[in-house]
Amino acid sequence: MATPTPQSAPAGLRARKKQRTRDALIRAALELFTEQGYEATTIDEIAEAVDVSQRTYFRYFANKEEVAFAVQAMVEARFFDELSVRPVTEAPLTALRSAVMVAWDDIGSAIESVIPVELYMRAFRMIESTPALVAAHLRRSSELEEEMARLIARREGLDMDADPRPRVLVAAFGGVMRVAGQVWGEGQECTVASIRELTQSYLDHIGPAMEDDWRAR
Repeated sequence: MATPTPQSAPAGLRARKKQRTRDALIRAALELFTEQGYEATTIDEIAEAVDVSQRTYFRYFANKEEVAFAVQAMVEARFFDELSVRPVTEAPLTALRSAVMVAWDDIGSAIESVIPVELYMRAFRMIESTPALVAAHLRRSSELEEEMARLIARREGLDMDADPRPRVLVAAFGGVMRVAGQVWGEGQECTVASIRELTQSYLDHIGPAMEDDWRAR
């Protein structure tokens, strides 16, 4: 193993310190948002809870909305990383399903390195009950689905402007993911395993729900 040089060691320490500060700001913000409300919480209060200046806060986050969705953005990035490397032999829905399942296999430890999963659940509920954040969530979901559809179109060699299937598939997939998240957020079991299991169960129904004759059951 190479011995860190005098220049590289401080750089590594600085990076870890920055990550710790960022994580502390996320946790403090979500605790304050869930305890006293998103609108009632100020950036000054978040900074004060971590014992940093407002100026330091803005080095990490542009506004309150960005910190509110910071962990969700991390989850989404992990999913996209996995989706981008799924085998091209997989059917599109299989690739989406596999990517989200694999992502949930290791994202739990990543979430817990920043905040407790219980706080993640409380933050999810807070977002769902805060009008300003609901609007932001819908906007972010729309942007995310467009990006997903373009990725699927590229891997299938399709012109998304001429072929609606990538957008249709992603809209159905995104809807299932939102419903699974809402059901998990309303439940009592705040574990990554429970949201993974619930997501898998809901994805199992996406094909039959669109193709089967429900009345025949």
